[in-house]
Amino acid sequence: MAETPEKFDTAMTAWQQWQEAPWGRLRYSVAEANLERHLNGLGSAPLRVLDLAGGDGGDAVRLAARGHHVTIVDYAPAMLLAATERATGAGLAERITCVEADVTDLPRELAAGAFDVVLCHNLLQYVADLPSTLAAALAPLRPGGLVSVMAVNRHSAPLNIAVREMDPAAAYAALESDQLRTQIFDSTLTLHTAEEIIPVLRDLGCQDVSHYGIRSFCDYITDDARKYDPAFYADLERLELAVTDRPPYMHTARLFQLTARKRDS
Repeated sequence: MAETPEKFDTAMTAWQQWQEAPWGRLRYSVAEANLERHLNGLGSAPLRVLDLAGGDGGDAVRLAARGHHVTIVDYAPAMLLAATERATGAGLAERITCVEADVTDLPRELAAGAFDVVLCHNLLQYVADLPSTLAAALAPLRPGGLVSVMAVNRHSAPLNIAVREMDPAAAYAALESDQLRTQIFDSTLTLHTAEEIIPVLRDLGCQDVSHYGIRSFCDYITDDARKYDPAFYADLERLELAVTDRPPYMHTARLFQLTARKRDS
């Protein structure tokens, strides 16, 4: 991966504040609801979940609270320390294991192909070789297991710039760009679309692909302060959950999430 672990470690405070904001909470709650649609078909809990580039455990804690055993892999030590502290604080330490490693160079015991679920959330925008990264993500997944891929949606960038920055010239330029600067991690992201990732997953042996959108409305409502109002947030979350798999909304959502099954051998 191009970014250094230190860059993610030093951004910890800003990242945790982002997660606690309404848009961060929606990212996790909608993703969890989308996953829940598919987990029951994998067998009874506990499932074995591998959370690649899982950071400080935002997804992992939610899954562990549902009874699953989650292994978080990340190469940023401070992120893993925060994940351990979060798991302990939630009384879930026995269900969450943290491993410091690069997702493309997993320890042999993790790459053996025994996991029921693999999460690859918010990783693809940081890597140069997308097919190889996805192949590495799928390798630990058992046949018939579920993979969940999430990334910033390139279709959302021009719309986001036009609505939030009121800059049609910059939005026009974004139509032909796949680059986006993120302030939290001080990084340049490479943006993708679900339509680009789906055939890669199928080429790598996946089937039953489902396409979801996360934050279809939230990022285009410019009054961020109002989103902190509990009643407004509850209505917004209900709306987001209602359209997560409803076209055309998932095509312009800020994030796309894809779930798929690994084809049986």
